[in-house]
Amino acid sequence: MYGDPATIRRILTELGDTWAVVGLSNNEDRAAYGVARVLQRFGKRVVPVHPKAETVHGEKGYASLEAIPFKVDVVDVFVNSALAGAVADEAVAVGAGAVWFQLGVVDEEAFARTREAGLEMVMDRCPAIEIPAL
Repeated sequence: MYGDPATIRRILTELGDTWAVVGLSNNEDRAAYGVARVLQRFGKRVVPVHPKAETVHGEKGYASLEAIPFKVDVVDVFVNSALAGAVADEAVAVGAGAVWFQLGVVDEEAFARTREAGLEMVMDRCPAIEIPAL
């Protein structure tokens, strides 16, 4: 199940507080910008990952997951479904504990690969909606 409540709870409360947000830039009109702010309010460290590598919400940005020089606990994916699978594979490669595909982002093959690699994963959900409910 892509949005298993127990998995959602584990990712949000047990797997660590460093979240790489792929697709996060200073564009305030994008969903990633607001979701990242909510995650910060709930104590998460948000690490922007975007080709522009912009500093967002006071956190230094990186052009890729591989460029982040510290451990990332969760990779939150704000790219379209066609690109999301490659991001999930990168999350596995960098040793993240979980992958979270945002609302509307679905890749069943990436879900299977990521779970097979031992990571927790949620698809087609938003942590900014789920975390206040906990």
